[in-house]
Amino acid sequence: MNNKNQAQPKTDFSQGPVGRRILDQAGPLILAQLVHLLYNIVDRIYIGHMGDGSGLALTGVGLTFPIVTLIMAFAALFGNGGMPLFAMARGAKDEARAGRILGNACTLQLISAIVLMAVGYLFMRPILFAFGASEDSFVYARAYLNIYLAGAAFSMLATGLNGYINAQGFPKIGMLSIVIGAAVNIVLDPLFIFVLHMGVRGAALATVISQFLSALWVLRFLTGPRTVIPLKRENMILQGCVVRDIVKLGTASFIAQGTTCLVQIVCNATLQQYGGDLYVGVMTVVNSVREVFLLPVHGVTNGSQPVISFNYGAKRYERVLSGIRFSTLICIGYTLLAWMLVLLLPQLWFGIFSDDPAMTEAGVTALRIYFFGFICMALQFAGQSTFTALGDARHAIFFSLLRKAIIVVPLTLLLPRLGFGVRGVFLAEPVSNILGGAACYLTMRLTQLRRIRRLAASA
Repeated sequence: MNNKNQAQPKTDFSQGPVGRRILDQAGPLILAQLVHLLYNIVDRIYIGHMGDGSGLALTGVGLTFPIVTLIMAFAALFGNGGMPLFAMARGAKDEARAGRILGNACTLQLISAIVLMAVGYLFMRPILFAFGASEDSFVYARAYLNIYLAGAAFSMLATGLNGYINAQGFPKIGMLSIVIGAAVNIVLDPLFIFVLHMGVRGAALATVISQFLSALWVLRFLTGPRTVIPLKRENMILQGCVVRDIVKLGTASFIAQGTTCLVQIVCNATLQQYGGDLYVGVMTVVNSVREVFLLPVHGVTNGSQPVISFNYGAKRYERVLSGIRFSTLICIGYTLLAWMLVLLLPQLWFGIFSDDPAMTEAGVTALRIYFFGFICMALQFAGQSTFTALGDARHAIFFSLLRKAIIVVPLTLLLPRLGFGVRGVFLAEPVSNILGGAACYLTMRLTQLRRIRRLAASA
């Protein structure tokens, strides 16, 4: 009991400057997400520099992205869906409900991991060929997935439950859960890939071992004495009303990740048709660079969510407004800087992931096109995270669908046929960022921001 009381000032998001509380959350989150990204990024860097055949191996691993993304979509469904509700319950001092949300989210992660693993093994070949595989690249994709799928549960628990540590005011513990696994991954990758000559299978095995350690750390903390709301066995029994609320709010995050999976499938299939394995590999690198530059945006918006949700539950509406304003301005400033860095130094960023001259020559142009208007991603994430933090599932779901499913996918299929060729695939992304980002942010200001201002004025 004493431990909980001592931790209370750090876990009570209604106290202290809002910007400082968001940065306290965002800093460890950014580092944690950076390290988490290393799980796959380090794999791609090593694979892209294996020597002869590395371009094809990188293409094969790139073909697995939609499947990995779909697994992460289910982790987001139950993780991001429950976390704001969990934070609101804490803000309202309803610890019993918070415990049920955490327990049910854990059970849902485990069930979905088992189902996804079974489907992946049973239908691997037709799925990968539908995603744009050739006979040559399929060999590498299959070798990677045969091992990666076995660790799907570890990946989902580590990713999906880590947010509940951050939502309790322990972002450094959440960061460590990722750092520990990623450090192991960085050490094991060169050992398995080069020393033991396991190639892409070694990259997958290193990732699974690392994710297992991360999941173990998360579960140990959530069931230990330091946590404010512990994970208890009795709370893991599924309850219809709790599952419904988690899924309802998490659907937006699921769609965001799921439509990313859809975009990857459509992009790979279209690029295979118009450019072959080379351009599928280029897209693998371009997506990797994009993931790196989006990390701070994810960190700030994810760091703001528990702060905004907690204060919304506590009816501290002025602090909610301050949190929205602070996170939006930070993201806009950062994405403008990132855009300039990519435009000025495309060879540097592309060269990190591949030393294939043909791939680099094609990739530099693709990178410049793909990142055009990157600043609009800040508007998309600011609006999307605000809808989620305030429990506005309807708008969160719509704008998750709008940018990718309604804009990107049709443009990816249409632009190459209008004479743009492979460039049309890369052009679809900036067009969707500008249109979707602006629409999401303006709608957030006209709906939720106005509503919170009225509540603040009447409080």
